[in-house]
Amino acid sequence: MRPIDVAVDATPLIGAGTGVATFTRGALQALATRSDVRVTGYAMSVRGRGQLAAVVPSGVTTRSRSMPAGLLTKLWSSSDQPPGEWWTGRVDVVHGTNFVVPPMRHAAEVVTVYDLTSVRFPELCAPASLRYPELIRRAVRRGAWVHTLAAAIAEEVIDLLDVPPERVRVVPSGLDPVADDERGDPTTGRAIAGADLYVLALGTIEPRKGLPSLVRAFDRLAGTRPNLHLVVVGPDGWGTRAFGAAVGMSRHPQRIRRLGWVDAAARRDLVVGARLLAVPSIYEGFGYPALEAMAAATPVVATAVGSLPEVLGDAARLVPGGDIDAFTEALAEVVDDDAVAADLGGRGPARAATFRWDACAEGLVELYRAARGAQG
Repeated sequence: MRPIDVAVDATPLIGAGTGVATFTRGALQALATRSDVRVTGYAMSVRGRGQLAAVVPSGVTTRSRSMPAGLLTKLWSSSDQPPGEWWTGRVDVVHGTNFVVPPMRHAAEVVTVYDLTSVRFPELCAPASLRYPELIRRAVRRGAWVHTLAAAIAEEVIDLLDVPPERVRVVPSGLDPVADDERGDPTTGRAIAGADLYVLALGTIEPRKGLPSLVRAFDRLAGTRPNLHLVVVGPDGWGTRAFGAAVGMSRHPQRIRRLGWVDAAARRDLVVGARLLAVPSIYEGFGYPALEAMAAATPVVATAVGSLPEVLGDAARLVPGGDIDAFTEALAEVVDDDAVAADLGGRGPARAATFRWDACAEGLVELYRAARGAQG
């Protein structure tokens, strides 16, 4: 049986790393090791001109044709032109890794949907994201299959977008294993943080991350814990102003440090040096930072929203979303009680190890076979 020719949207690999980039890179790398698929990475962005070959994993060929991504999504919101073959060439399956899959004349279509923020919390979205629901619906009407990383999101896709259940597949992401010599150094992490005792938050500063509520929870703890600090790591997003306003209203702003983007080594150091990772999200589609912390045996306190209960299981302390009192109490318990912190930290690595890229690639190939078979 000849390999399946699959074109995968590698545009998320260009620029600052995000959760979408983490999935795209890991999936491409795992797929490239298999003999039953031939993988091409494509980009649909002026920004990606000339950069794609340098950022895709080894073994992935590339195709790129420049056209503004925003213009394309506008066109595809109301028509099936231009055809995706302009970017992918002739393939069996095209996989859109970031909510959008181009309309294909011949190939089967698969689109990854990470969350339905644009439907459930449109007020938390950047304007471009508000096009996603109609783009997904149009793709499904063309016969596309929807891939999600978690069953909770698959259920929302079925219920909120009226997608037939047989067209939705759950294939969890993998998580990059950490070599012994790359596990990070807690002393270095504390030096970067500027504190020996700190709560860490990771991710783009966007509204659904709930960071203003974390600042308020931290404020409640900081008055009686003079050595405790809050460190927030991640690039600016469309929630930066609200986060800055929350810090401005804090009673302890001098103990809140915003580091912005840091490289992978510093990120690992910060994670292993932290007392805990806080995930105060309003909504989440997967939860890479939490799994990253759990793999490093750093305790996690998170809201029980979206896919987080499914992904994190009993290896994190979960509290109801929007309940600042409960979140504050959970933070305090992990900060103050070494036994609780050790117990949570001890459960994390085993849970994180269940998310493997080889299993992800196997699930994706099964999905590609199903999509190609249905295409005929």
